[in-house]
Amino acid sequence: VPAAWQRPYLNVFKHFRVEEWKRSAREGDVTALTDARLRGTVYRIRGSAPGSSSLQLPRTGTQSLGLVGRFLHLLFRPLPRKHFVVHLDVATEENQVVRISFSNLFKEFKSTATWLQFPFVCGAAEGSACRRAAGTSRRDPVGAAPADVRWTCLVLDLHSILSLYLNRRYSHLKSVKLCSNLLVKNLCTSDLVFDPGVTFSEARQGDLACRGVAPMPREMAFPVPKGEKWHDLYDYIRFPSEGSKLPYDSIQKSCPGPAAVSEDPVCQLPQPVTLTKAVRDRLSLIHQITSPKAVSAPW
Repeated sequence: VPAAWQRPYLNVFKHFRVEEWKRSAREGDVTALTDARLRGTVYRIRGSAPGSSSLQLPRTGTQSLGLVGRFLHLLFRPLPRKHFVVHLDVATEENQVVRISFSNLFKEFKSTATWLQFPFVCGAAEGSACRRAAGTSRRDPVGAAPADVRWTCLVLDLHSILSLYLNRRYSHLKSVKLCSNLLVKNLCTSDLVFDPGVTFSEARQGDLACRGVAPMPREMAFPVPKGEKWHDLYDYIRFPSEGSKLPYDSIQKSCPGPAAVSEDPVCQLPQPVTLTKAVRDRLSLIHQITSPKAVSAPW
């Protein structure tokens, strides 16, 4: 079976032995550190500008990771009061390379036929002074990471991103470039969505695998002290969010419920993207083909 070695998931840093720097490349200030809270090695990428330091897989642009998993799970923490950038080069079934970038430096969503740029909204810890201060300004949630920005599990549905925004079919992940300023624990690819808040016993009892959801593998998990809950300590972001039909213009943590939307200006649902007529026409055609009885969504 093609790519069977990548299933049920692939621990990318472990498989490509990032610590040896033979199949990966680093530029600028990239350091391996032992993180006491996470009880393991993390990589700190820092620089005066996002492009000045980076960790790249594979080592050269002529190589390809060839990772076919639909979901990319990135375990990272933006450095406080800094900007960062992440670039993912993915290949379509038509053998076209598309770059997917996200950054808290981007002010708005931009797209071309070969490049999607998403603003990333860094959230502060619940109830923190940073979060309350940010709540006083509705205008510009994008910007430098807050002082108490949390470790985050970001789950990117590469298949849906290409389909929603470019009407392309996803083939595989070619390369990853993590630029300053970040702390990175690991990344993995899979055809399952890993939910770190779900235990192995809960998964078995709820038969979640039938819905494509699984507990986070232990080697990829953030530690949770006894008596604590994962979601009280870390952030979990799935993009595009489950069940969303409209493309959104930024990557950020979803709200826990309708009440939080009205009470906390920072925790608002992302705004739909302003799409060009050509893209609207393509999406309209997709909706007609896939759900002919559905009412077309207002753009």
